[in-house]
Amino acid sequence: MVYFGTKLSDAKEYGSIQKMYKPNDDSGILDDAYTPSGSANLAEPAITVTHADGNKSLDLHYISHAVAKIDDNVSMLTVTLKDPAYPFEVKLYYKTFFKEDVTEQWSVITHNEKGVVTLNKFASANLNFKADGFWLKQYHGNWATEMRPEESKLTHGIKTIDSKLGTRANLYEPSTFIISMDKPATEDEGKVLLGSLEWSGNFRVDFELSPEPSNYLRLIAGINNAAAEYHLKAGEEFATPALVYTYSDHGTGDASRKLHSWARKYKIVDGEGTRLTLLNNWESTYFDFNEPKLAQLFKDTKKLGVDMFLLDDGWFGNNHPRNGDNAGLGDWQENKLKLPNGISSLVKEAQANGVKFGIWIEPEMVNPASDLYKAHPDWVIKESGRPEKYFRNQLVLDLTNPKVQDFVFGVVDNLFTKNPQLAYLKWDCNAVIYNAYSPYLKKDQSHLYTDYVRGLYKVLDRVRAKYPKVPLMLCSGGGGRVDYGALKYFTEYWPSDNTDPLERVFIQWEYSYFFPAIASSNHVTDWGKQPIKFKIDVAMMGKMGFDIVVGKLNEQELAYCHEALKNYDALKDIIWHGDQYRLQSPWGNDVASLMYVDAAKSKAVVFNYLVNNRYNAGTKAPIRFKGLDPQKKYSVKEINLYPGTGSVLEGKLVYKGDFLMNVGINPEVNSYHTSVVLQLDAVN
Repeated sequence: MVYFGTKLSDAKEYGSIQKMYKPNDDSGILDDAYTPSGSANLAEPAITVTHADGNKSLDLHYISHAVAKIDDNVSMLTVTLKDPAYPFEVKLYYKTFFKEDVTEQWSVITHNEKGVVTLNKFASANLNFKADGFWLKQYHGNWATEMRPEESKLTHGIKTIDSKLGTRANLYEPSTFIISMDKPATEDEGKVLLGSLEWSGNFRVDFELSPEPSNYLRLIAGINNAAAEYHLKAGEEFATPALVYTYSDHGTGDASRKLHSWARKYKIVDGEGTRLTLLNNWESTYFDFNEPKLAQLFKDTKKLGVDMFLLDDGWFGNNHPRNGDNAGLGDWQENKLKLPNGISSLVKEAQANGVKFGIWIEPEMVNPASDLYKAHPDWVIKESGRPEKYFRNQLVLDLTNPKVQDFVFGVVDNLFTKNPQLAYLKWDCNAVIYNAYSPYLKKDQSHLYTDYVRGLYKVLDRVRAKYPKVPLMLCSGGGGRVDYGALKYFTEYWPSDNTDPLERVFIQWEYSYFFPAIASSNHVTDWGKQPIKFKIDVAMMGKMGFDIVVGKLNEQELAYCHEALKNYDALKDIIWHGDQYRLQSPWGNDVASLMYVDAAKSKAVVFNYLVNNRYNAGTKAPIRFKGLDPQKKYSVKEINLYPGTGSVLEGKLVYKGDFLMNVGINPEVNSYHTSVVLQLDAVN
């Protein structure tokens, strides 16, 4: 790969690029599209193997390529590479989405050697970049502190971001990243690549900057090969997960909008459709509920004015009742003391109140205090000769085992079979893998981390084949599993258990670089000391829900909820399917501001949040809008006004798009108006 950047107007001139560079490359293959190890390559390899005869060298030569047009927008480039000394082949796949300017890249490895070949490393993609310096923006975190950004200039050598957690793989570090070239990119300026690995397990992304004078950056991304070598039989194929990426020379905002458009159209379930607003019971009851309490919550759901009630953790287990997080996982039968009439009666009761019903599950996990654990200890990932180590008092079921896959699918299927009107599932995953041993895999223990995820995807394939449109929330103790490998099966994800709205501004802001607003589940809860208006305004910048005690709302608060939901219903199509523009970052500013604009540039909504509570903090200057038609005139009005308060704007405002984008509007955010939502409508 000799060029990665802005498309040239004359395709013939690509052939002249390579001779313009004088790389410091003794190997002669530094620019290869998929670098092997053990032959001429001196850099970090994309693939390392041990042949059936024990030889560890690999030399991949170009054989052919083919381009297949899938439709008017999508094409597939396949490049075939072979080793001249061994019957070993790698095919590189580049699936390109032209309108969105997005590429998915992966590899498929196969051989016909006389014996088993061991794959020691097996990357999905190997990209090469040339620039006058590179800056990497990566993320770290933990429970309730997801998506903490760090940006630094890459220095010579290798920088690696990775996960070895098995499940909940993004708990400490996600596989999403931003590379800026020549200088750190801004929202509207700079050469930038956004990337994310479509894999819900251990990952590894290497960024290797070669020595001067080359200063090439090589990006190698794929499944983490730590303790994960894979034994490949003759004739078998090993397909790696895709790395999805997009490039822009107009900054991170343009790159984000490309990725959002692709995700809505091609990846997220029903990404161009609609979503349900809901009331969750978790923070109002936790594990302590029964049928009378839930009956009241159904009434509260209707009173609040949302579409659905979601029953969270605690509804199952009899011999080991789920009254806390230390028992019951694996025993997916209704708790007879809490729910003597079962889930079916709850679905009917909810419908009688004019709302839908959804439910929480965590089918990949098991508590030692459960009937399942006692009946099938061989279904559990654990070392028989070592003390059990728990994460949230639980262990992980062995999804490499087809019987376990059947069981997990059965958890979902039984719920829908018995309750056809069930409207929603929240799928959780709280534990990581400790003491990694699969009774099913026996001598192939190094396959565990890879085949676990493949087993999970097999289950989800079956779920989606039978229930293609049912809304599913992807949760993993918060944002522990937010990736496009999983999101192809889900309608939305849970960014964080931290629902303090001030913290959520920062968390949702960073997720928005990679994932569209329609997929972000944002709930109004009792976390944080901010007023209900601020909480709802923050939740509106995605797929809104509630997790509050409706009975504790006073008359004004309830009236505000109704008005905000009415506004949300009118604007949700713009938020979910429009173009997002991040106007002013919460990092280093008193106020965060972002907006959504519809495709026709006729309607927009702007959210403004105070994120600094120090004295005199607020907006001192206008915030310039983006994405409007400079020649159209727009009315600007404040919405989501709390009862008894007036607008921060003076009179009826009408301005042309060029004024709003070059001068802007001061939303007057301050300690008295901590959140301000503006609606724009094109006028004649």
